[in-house]
Formats: sequence, structure tokens, C-alpha cells
Amino acid sequence: MDAFLTQLGRHLADRWRAQRQPRTLRAFRCLCSAPVFFRNSGCLSCGRALGYDPAQRRLLALDVRGDALIEARPASSLHLRSARQFHRCANAVSAANCNWLVPDDERNGAGERPLFCVACRLNRVIPDQTVAENQRDWALIEQAKRRLVSQLLALGLPVQSRLAGAGGEDTQRGLAFDFLRPLDGQPVLTGHASGIVTLNADEADDPTRERIRASLREPYRTLLGHFRHEVGHYYWDRLVATTAWLPAFRQTFGDERADYRAALERNYRLGPPPDWADWHVSAYASCHPWEDWAETWAHYLHMVDALDTGLSFGLDADDVEVDVEPFDEAVLAQPDAEFLRLVNAWVELTALLNELSRSMGEPDFYPFVLSQTVVRKLHLVHRVVTRSA
Repeated sequence: MDAFLTQLGRHLADRWRAQRQPRTLRAFRCLCSAPVFFRNSGCLSCGRALGYDPAQRRLLALDVRGDALIEARPASSLHLRSARQFHRCANAVSAANCNWLVPDDERNGAGERPLFCVACRLNRVIPDQTVAENQRDWALIEQAKRRLVSQLLALGLPVQSRLAGAGGEDTQRGLAFDFLRPLDGQPVLTGHASGIVTLNADEADDPTRERIRASLREPYRTLLGHFRHEVGHYYWDRLVATTAWLPAFRQTFGDERADYRAALERNYRLGPPPDWADWHVSAYASCHPWEDWAETWAHYLHMVDALDTGLSFGLDADDVEVDVEPFDEAVLAQPDAEFLRLVNAWVELTALLNELSRSMGEPDFYPFVLSQTVVRKLHLVHRVVTRSA
């Protein structure tokens, strides 16, 4: 039976790789055919300008004509359509070093061409840029945030600024970010409230973040992880709280009406229950259904983006023999072959990547174990995301 399940898991993973293209591309090529990457604003091989078009989710090669950036195309495709024009996000010349593009024909509600790209429009407060340390940390924060936003757009999730005057704004249900420094001894708590995600900018400092990670006994703590967790709270408010998904959420994660402050206080005083790993993706997820959802949401985004990256670069876990027992439909509340292909490919891939990390003497790439209960929770997140797209 074990051999059959292993064979089935590989079969499903093969089908997943054969049928599914990455939602979020991470591998690109310049017009000169040199490999270029998501963060690049110029090709190191030929010197051509590059920019990321969030609408196409592609890194484009560009021709510079005066103040305009024109999408560069092979001569064989010039007859297909007119080349589009862009301008760079205003943060291209800031410490954020943003390489995203804004189409020249885009207009905001006031009929004006936006200065900032769809990711930078989400910023409400940034650290004081007259301080060199803040410039360094803001650059790291923006790198992680652009990775987040590109994935949210690729998944078809609503990404609109909460700030009046920004392009595509939604002042009632939109999203915004505050990046704050502790001031006069007052701590900054990373969190979410009413569409505003607050991030303690000290988390961009590796030694500081590592110290916090060790003190809280967390196996994983990154800027991107913070962003994915906190937007999980945002999308719970927007996609679950007042929708038909709420009963399924309560059945799967628990009743969010339980006292949240008391739950957090109990968690910090007593720690997680000893059997938390049987029911939750992380120890912190065990403290309250809201945190369970946000942690599971973050892990779903980790899973999908890492698999997309692997697909983008042609990574195939079957190149190395890794025997894992796949999950089958009995684990799920309802059949879903697509999700099983995804989660089994993830288990297979992380088993390989963990071994590679160990071979380098590094901590596991993915220091988590997915129980059957956690897979059911991931499945609900998957259903909410795919049905909301």
C-alpha cells in the first residue's frame, strides 16, 4: 500500500507539472536572450533597460526614447500590435529602487497619470529617508513587498490602495502599509487593523530579526513571511468575515468570536499546547482561529510561490529520488485533484530542498510538517483564493 501511495503521489506530481504553468513567473529573458530576474532594472549582458509590468506579470525589455519607455520586441513580432509605452514608478530613483512600470495610458480617478506603480501606491508611511539606515531597511522592505504584491495580483486577488488619490483606490476596503520605527521607547507592533498593515522597520535588520526569532523560538521569520501573514488577516476580513465562507471557516479553524486578547495573553504566558503540531501549521497558529488562518494563508502563499519559482526554472523534484507518502482525497472535506497535485508536489519538493539545506550545514529550507488537519486548512484557503479570483 505504501508503495502504491508513493507511486500515486509521483503520478499526481507529474500531472501537476505537466498541466500547470506558474501563475507567478520568476524566470525571464532579455531580448538578447540573457537570463534576467524579477528584481532587475537593466540587463547585465547587453545593458538594455528592463521593467516589471504587473498587468502582464512579466519583466519587459525596454527601448528608451526620450522620456518614454517602449516595450522592446523581436523583429518577428513587430507586426502583431503597437508597442506599448510606460514610465517608471517614481520610486525608481528612491532608496526603494523600484523597477515596476506604469502604463502611459493609465489614469486615476482624477484623470491623472499615476506617479507610482500599483505596489508603491499602497505605502501610507515610510521611514524617514534622511536617515541612511532607514534607506537601507526600506529598500529591503520594498523588495519583499513587491514579491508579495506580484503574487497577489497573479492569484487574481483584489489589490487596491486604501489611500485617496492613488490609482485604482478603494478607500473603504483597500489596503495600505505603514513602515514605522520605534520612537521614544514606544514599541511598534507588526500587525493588521482595518486594511492597514503595520510593519516594525527594525525587522529589516537581520541581527534584530534573528534575535526576535530566537527569543520567540520561531523556526522561520522573514520580511516576506510577515507580509504574507498580515495580508492574511486583511483577506480574512475581505473574503471570509461577511461572506458565505464563514461557516466553513468556523468548522475548519474554529470560532473567531473567542476572546482574542485573552487568547494571545494565554499563548504568551503558557505557550502553545503540547500537541499543537497535530492541528496547526505553526505554534503561533494555535493561539486563536484568526492567527491560525493568517499562518495557514502565509504558508499557502509560500507553497504556491516556491512551486511557481521551481516551475519557472524547470526544477523537477523527481530528478532526485525522494520517497514521500502523498496525501489522498480522504484527507479533504471534498474531492479536489488539483489541490492534491499541488500539495503533494510541495511535500516532495520540500523533502528534497531540506536535504540540500542539510548538506550545506544550514537549517531546513522548510522547517514544518503538514498534518492531515493542516492540509484540510490549506485546502480551505486554496478554495477561497481560487473562487475569489
